[in-house]
Amino acid sequence: MIHAYAAFEAGGELRPFEYDPGELRLNDVEIKVDFCGICHSDLSMVDNEWGIAQFPLVPGHEVVGTIVGRGDSVTHLEIGDSVGLGWHAGYCMTCSNCMHGDHNMCANAEGTIVAHHGGFADKVRANAASVVKLPQGLDLESAGPLFCGGVTVFNPLIQFGIKPTDSVAVIGIGGLGHMALQFLNAWGCQVTAFTSNEAKKPEALELGAHKTINSRDPEALEAAAGQFDLVLSTVNVKLDWNKYLETLKTKGRLHLVGATLEPLDLQIFPMLMGQRSVSSSPVGSPANIARMLAFAARHDIKPVIEKFRFDQVNDALAHLRSGQARYRIVLNH
Repeated sequence: MIHAYAAFEAGGELRPFEYDPGELRLNDVEIKVDFCGICHSDLSMVDNEWGIAQFPLVPGHEVVGTIVGRGDSVTHLEIGDSVGLGWHAGYCMTCSNCMHGDHNMCANAEGTIVAHHGGFADKVRANAASVVKLPQGLDLESAGPLFCGGVTVFNPLIQFGIKPTDSVAVIGIGGLGHMALQFLNAWGCQVTAFTSNEAKKPEALELGAHKTINSRDPEALEAAAGQFDLVLSTVNVKLDWNKYLETLKTKGRLHLVGATLEPLDLQIFPMLMGQRSVSSSPVGSPANIARMLAFAARHDIKPVIEKFRFDQVNDALAHLRSGQARYRIVLNH
């Protein structure tokens, strides 16, 4: 039996829950959960904000643990390996996206917490193709958030060929943004942090920003016109996106990884005349997760975490709801 914490209704508190996962499938592994990050997407699923949650729902898709079981067809992972599991617990492995290495774009991918029990548990199962072995030197305690938030902000660097000579700005210095600053600084970019909270300025500079801009200051936004090759938005709220379009260089890109639910109000002429782009992307493939982990280990990049025990999961979720988390929450046994 697997012992977990589950929500039994939308917005409900998590309560102890156990289930029998059945026989281990040929291509699956069983992971003993040592740590599990809490992502805002876990809250969205608990609240059924996206209309896809199925209850009872076991959240948790930022898992770090140890392989304790593997199916007979699994060859690249061994019992005892330290591994991580992110948003996806399996892929079809046959569609065009999977065959091109874009597993995170697989239309038939299995979500770790979508019709599948996640990592707020003592163990979790997943298809071995979605499980990534951790490199030597990576801090295990803080590694969980890299598997969702970390790869979400790292993936665009690969997808769009961001260069060390590029000037990049990050909107929002929170759960995603604080990791983006670290990655971009280590990547070699000139890094700017847009923040509406002046109190975060010293921390943004410490995390890797070379300068900050107060996003509530219209004059400061206007002064930033034409400065950036990439503006990476990590927030999930509606902003005046046209002001940020103006901060892009010719052929610059506004890329959104924060899951804002409101439509984007965009003026075409600033885009057309400057050949600017607006785009978005989800998490990353297992190969890019592995690249991200190796890069994080090499440059000692760590999410800033607060720790709660698994039996404090409702307190941890309430802390995340409050907006006071700095910057990611990790559960441990």
